[in-house]
Amino acid sequence: VQLQASGGGSVQAGGSLRLPCAASGGSVRSLAVVWFRRVPGKEHEFVASIRPGTSTTYYGNSLKGRFTISRDTAKNALNLQMNDLKPEDTAIYYCAARRFWSVLYHSPDQYSDWGQGTQFTVSS
Repeated sequence: VQLQASGGGSVQAGGSLRLPCAASGGSVRSLAVVWFRRVPGKEHEFVASIRPGTSTTYYGNSLKGRFTISRDTAKNALNLQMNDLKPEDTAIYYCAARRFWSVLYHSPDQYSDWGQGTQFTVSS
């Protein structure tokens, strides 16, 4: 599966941003797809995931309510809508996928296919 994330840039605190991740070689409807983020020098942090074949979503600590993960099946893409952004949301954001759902969906070690990452900065 090939993944390509986009949508990075700069945004003011309190603003919103949507990150799309286009997929090819597999359907986002049936793949286990996820967003992680990473600040240089730190480990990947789980952001959100959506369970394949369902609309069940999972979010990292303190992100639910501000972040929303969804599929765009017409474009075969994964989206991350982020609202009320804070400076601590500044990071490189990665989309990733695997063929089958794992109970360890929050662990980056579970994913074999990764997008290249897209970076954005939230300024105060």
